Amino acid sequence: MNPVYVAIDTTDLEYARSLAERVAPYVGGLKLGLEFFSAHGPQGVRVFEEFGLPIFLDLKFHDIPNTVAGAVRAAAQLGVSILNVHAAGGPAMMKAALEAARGVNPRLKVIAVTVLTSLNDSDLLAVGQMPSAGEQVLRLAQLAKGCGLDGVVCSAHEIAALRAAMGEDFLLVVPGIRPAGSAMDDHRRVTSPAEAKRAGAGILVIGRPITGAPDPAIAARDIAKSLGPERT
Repeated sequence: MNPVYVAIDTTDLEYARSLAERVAPYVGGLKLGLEFFSAHGPQGVRVFEEFGLPIFLDLKFHDIPNTVAGAVRAAAQLGVSILNVHAAGGPAMMKAALEAARGVNPRLKVIAVTVLTSLNDSDLLAVGQMPSAGEQVLRLAQLAKGCGLDGVVCSAHEIAALRAAMGEDFLLVVPGIRPAGSAMDDHRRVTSPAEAKRAGAGILVIGRPITGAPDPAIAARDIAKSLGPERT
């Protein structure tokens, strides 16, 4: 399958729909995040059902277990394929999220955010987390797997270690993907699409290298080609 999910991070609904329509033949899914959801809510998500692509609803829930369970239950009714919570919310929160999701859609994948790709070791130290980013990612991924979650969001720098520790069936969703020559923007732990795929990434979340290109369809097509033949 095509592992590229295009990140649609905009408040402009018509632009978002037009963008999805243009890149749909060249991507494997769509990622809708906080910026879009804050502007358009559940009805905005439903606009994208017509494209027949999996939707990753990237809202990063992080609250007390009961609140997260309620939010996940509501989000699960939108027909999305993947949603996420923060692993730092702890075991009770992750288990509550998973139970709520499965109660609505047994096939819905629930994944956990480990360490945001905008953070590095010095950022973690500034907020009182002593392990390196890589160590913290592994710890939180192990916690998420122990709670029954389907996978995690991680940077490309942690793919190999996580794949070795978690096995082949654990989903690794990797943002901060930048083709050669692209700006890093606000990500710090990045790599190219081909490198991430070779390391064992399951889903590559790619935003500005596609959405900010002069022709997003061509950019998406070229990235898909750079990954080699699709596997069925």
